[in-house]
Amino acid sequence: MRITKTVLNRQEIAERVAALGRQITADYQGRKLVLLGVLNGAFIFLADLARAIDLEVEIDFIRAASYGNGTASSGAVVLRNEPDIDLAGKDILIVEDIVDSGLTIAWLREHFLRTHQPASVKVCALLDKHERRSVAVQVDYVGFTLASGFLVGYGLDYAQKWRNLPEICEAAS
Repeated sequence: MRITKTVLNRQEIAERVAALGRQITADYQGRKLVLLGVLNGAFIFLADLARAIDLEVEIDFIRAASYGNGTASSGAVVLRNEPDIDLAGKDILIVEDIVDSGLTIAWLREHFLRTHQPASVKVCALLDKHERRSVAVQVDYVGFTLASGFLVGYGLDYAQKWRNLPEICEAAS
């Protein structure tokens, strides 16, 4: 794999994350909000987003995956851990780096609604990419909508590499 071009630069990302933070702040005034980051990819986005939200929030992480070390979804979602925070009666905002096939987000939304009795479950994704969408899902807060490309950087990886890039770049073999 090699990087072929920068798709989103640092400033574009920072401006959009700030705008998402303002929107989420307005939407969740007076509510009990839990940001639930999907590791490993969402950790950078969640850190920046949390600082852009002007509310008292709780933050926790889960590990869910459908990719492994490949470039396409395996089709099976694996949840490796549950949150430590009690989610009953709270508003959950699942924070994801990218919604691609839709499988992981659809599975997570249903899982948390079924097993944790939250007040609500919504999704915030830095990237909403429809190229390989196989399940219809609602992404409530979208950073950027992209048509195609294999992306790395700002938390996104290929085989656990390139997460630390400050931009989002397209990569190819």
